[in-house]
Order: sequence, then C-alpha cells, then structure tokens
Amino acid sequence: MSTPTAQLSAAGVSIWLDDLSRTRIASGNLQQLIDTRNVVGVTTNPTIFANAITDENDTSYDAQVHELAASGASAEDAVFAATTQDVRAALDVFRPVWEATNHVDGRVSIEVSPDLAHDTEGTVAQAKELWDRVDRPNLLVKIPATKAGLPAITEAIGAGISVNVTLIFSLERHEAVIDAYLAGLEKAKDAGIDLSTIHSVASFFVSRVDTETDKRLAAIGTDEALALKSKAGLANARLAYELFEKKFAEQRAQDLIAAGANLQRPLWASTGVKDPDLPDTLYVTELVAPGVVNTMPEKTLEATFDHAVIDGDTVTSTYADAHRVFADLKAVGVDFDDVTQVLEDEGVAKFIDSWHGLLTQVAEGLEAAR
Repeated sequence: MSTPTAQLSAAGVSIWLDDLSRTRIASGNLQQLIDTRNVVGVTTNPTIFANAITDENDTSYDAQVHELAASGASAEDAVFAATTQDVRAALDVFRPVWEATNHVDGRVSIEVSPDLAHDTEGTVAQAKELWDRVDRPNLLVKIPATKAGLPAITEAIGAGISVNVTLIFSLERHEAVIDAYLAGLEKAKDAGIDLSTIHSVASFFVSRVDTETDKRLAAIGTDEALALKSKAGLANARLAYELFEKKFAEQRAQDLIAAGANLQRPLWASTGVKDPDLPDTLYVTELVAPGVVNTMPEKTLEATFDHAVIDGDTVTSTYADAHRVFADLKAVGVDFDDVTQVLEDEGVAKFIDSWHGLLTQVAEGLEAAR
C-alpha cells in the first residue's frame, strides 16, 4: 500500500529533511530515509550543525578536531572544514536522486555565515568559497533574504551558483527574492552560462508566522481576533504560491525559461508544529501543491509517514480564503508588516547566536585537543 510520504511525493511535493549529522550519514540512516520515506534532499542551518558537532554522545567529529588542532586551525576554519565535509558526503549520497530527478532534487544546502546577513560583498565572497570548496553540482548555498542578501542572490546566481534563499516571511520580500533570482539569471545568460545548470528554492517560513501572530491575537483578545488563531501561517504560504505562479507566468520569466532556466521553487520551511493543540502534520497536508519543497524536522517527517492524510492540492483553490484571512487580521489590528520584520530580525539573531555558540565550543575543543 502506498505510504503518505509516497502520496505526498506523487502530488508534486519534494520531501527534504531539515537535519544533518555525520552519524546520520555514516550509519546509513540518511540512505534509509531516501529509500523508505521518499526523502530527496536535506537542508541545514547553523543551529543544526551546532547541535550535531556539540553533541556529547557523537564522537564522529573527534578525530577531525584533533587533526585541525594540530594544524593550528581557527575555530571558524574548523567549523567550515567539518560542515563542508558533511555536506559533501551527503551530496554524494543524494547523487543518484539528483540524476534520477533531472537535477531538480538530490540537493543539500549549506549556509553562509550568519554574521554576513547584512554584508552583501561578504555574502557573495563566501557563497563562491563554499561553492568551490564543496565542489558538487547538487549543492545549494543558503543566503538569507535580508535587504543586503537580495543583491548577493543576484550576484551568486549570475555566477552560476545554485541558491537556497532562506528566512522569507513576507510576500513583499518573496517578490523581491524572485526578482533577484531573475536578475541573476539574466546576468548568467549574458555571461554565457548554461541556465539549466542553475537551480534555486525560496524558503518561506510557516509555523513561526503563526507563533508570532497568535501571540498578538491573544493580546487583542476579542472573539474576532481569537477566531483567527493558527490561520496566518497557512494563508501567508498559500499566497506565496499564488505570487510564485503569477511571477513565473510573466514575460520576463517566460523568456528566461525559454532559454533553459528553471523555476525558483517555493520551499516550506519551519513546518514543525509548535502549538500542541494543532495537528502535527498541519503544515504538510495543508500545503500540498505541484512543484514545491517541504523541508521537515525528523519528527514531522515520521508523523507524516505514520498518519498524514494526503488529499492532493490543498493550495491553489484557497487563494480567496487566504486573502480574506489577511483582511480580517488587519481589521482586528494585527500589523503584519511588523510581524514579518520581527520574525526576520529574530531569525537572523537566532542563527548568529547558534553560530557563535558553535564557534565557542569548537574553540574550546581545539584548545583541549592541543
């Protein structure tokens, strides 16, 4: 009998795992998830690597840390050495998937340093460094959708680098990300780069939108406000898909597609449910649409495999309702522009904190090894 993850895949959703560690790769668990859970990609971020490298029960990094300590490596050099090794190994595991999907899936992401979130030139330089160091065609370099990140996206795409644009919360920023991608494709085309080799996803965050919006609705406290609880995240993502359809139907995008370019696929991120009163597969079953990616924490992946009910496309018939949710949010006094700005600021800050925590612990490990 077909599993829910197989049904989700058949409905056009690429299932990616939002986690990576050396142990997961070496133990064969990653391959097992490909074989049994329809996983066709992986996303990482500084928090995921911090959890893996600093796990006291995981000794798989110890030998490399000792080698790096002996070579006099800095903490930042050591982190890049460890993370790029893990990503390269995962990319090799996914290579058959990459080939079987005509290079669409089989992707693994690695993020530029969060310290560069507001530094365009630094982001571009590090994106190129990561692309060269990992040296795998199925890599995606993650660049945040900050204002400084937008021109960096254009430059990276223009250089032929495939990009996962992360930390998108608002429709306005999503549109700017699509425009940055198209501008990059135009630069790549002018440079004679084969557009079919460039891939990109736009990572639109979901559950965090509900967390922040629901906090404000609770503070307002009226019946009208409370009736909107847990509706903003889905409505926002569904309208992001509407925007994706609209932008890629326009002449500018169609001209690039005719020249061999790929769509920049929407990716649903932050799909683990944070409110225990909600169904644990809510941000999976209610965001099914052709050509999207859903990157899931393992807990959400297993819940989906176990009991999700996949009813086909749950996005494209919902646009009117989604627009109505936003009209109602405005009517009760929720400033959604402020919601999304707070979420972007918090997202960048959380990744910076994780990054610096990781650097501190790696520095201590290097010192102990020396």
